[in-house]
Amino acid sequence: MLPNLQPSDYPLATAREILLVGFDQGIEYNILEAPVQGGYFHFARENNGFSAFRWLDERVESLTTFHLPYAVLCHADWLIQDQFRLVQQMAAHPSLNTVPFIVFSEKDSPPDKKLLLTKGVDDCYTIPIDWRQLEQRLEFLNQFKPYFLSAKSETRNENFSLKIPWSKRMLDVVGASMGILLTSWIWFPVMMAIWLETRGPVIYKSKRAGYGYRVFEFLKFRSMYDRAEDHLQEVEHLNEYQMPYLNQKPVFVKIANDPRITRVGRFIRKYSIDELPQLINVLRGDMSLVGNRPLPIYEAEALTRDEWSARFLAPAGITGLWQVTKRGRPDMTVEERVLLDVDYSRRPYSLWDDLKIIMQTFGAFIQQEDV
Repeated sequence: MLPNLQPSDYPLATAREILLVGFDQGIEYNILEAPVQGGYFHFARENNGFSAFRWLDERVESLTTFHLPYAVLCHADWLIQDQFRLVQQMAAHPSLNTVPFIVFSEKDSPPDKKLLLTKGVDDCYTIPIDWRQLEQRLEFLNQFKPYFLSAKSETRNENFSLKIPWSKRMLDVVGASMGILLTSWIWFPVMMAIWLETRGPVIYKSKRAGYGYRVFEFLKFRSMYDRAEDHLQEVEHLNEYQMPYLNQKPVFVKIANDPRITRVGRFIRKYSIDELPQLINVLRGDMSLVGNRPLPIYEAEALTRDEWSARFLAPAGITGLWQVTKRGRPDMTVEERVLLDVDYSRRPYSLWDDLKIIMQTFGAFIQQEDV
């Protein structure tokens, strides 16, 4: 039997109501069998779309007893058969649109996750369910989903069309040309050192996504063993950008003491010498001196949500706002990094701001971390 607790059985301030929709009793037991870590929960069950939405609406229709449910957990097959009506009704409701909507499915019949996300579902899990991981995800969504919806609305109303002023392009051309001229004496010794330690190409080329997800060939001095990207899965567990509350791979990759880095690579990374070939990208017009870092394709694909994709509405840059404010700090989260990029995208262009970021970047050339 499912618990038959009522909200009145404990203080409303501590109650977290979760609605289960479309589950059979066996799946419900799987959800309920693990000990609850985050407080008191009241589980209700509805298997009819109309009654489910009425149950939700009753929680918010009265101003005197107004409180939002903590989450809606729904079976994927039921939601598809219901033609996504419940999630669409919640998305259109001025209060219920912030309630996390999580879908579950069996491993042998996984739904199209991309379709679910486009319909308004927040996440999709397979059964059996790790309650502790689910709790962390719900805590994150309850804290940040209202902000994401607000940011999404603002993003749609703003004009982010990229118009690079002539002063910014002039700064890029002059700055990149001077950078190549002043550092030319070090290029050949670095290339020789790379080639002598590990035979292979001295310039590392990779596909990166810049402004508007436009893909271009990104240049760096090679600091890892040749074809090191083929072994990324072997070191993913060392990534400092772990996100256990998200049922997916981390957005960014940052690995301390990466075993794929060569001895020469550690030196040129420490002093940011490996970044010098990007000055060629700037002259080509692929990048700017100041902007948001161009991302590998697999990272860019993870940042397609409206409120995060705004970071791609600024030019790709060698340095930027997040490098001079958060680089090297162990407490920097994925959300903080993306929001710094979005912040730069939203700012009206200022030559003085770009110059200040460039000057601050000189202090960040020498890295304190081996990443």
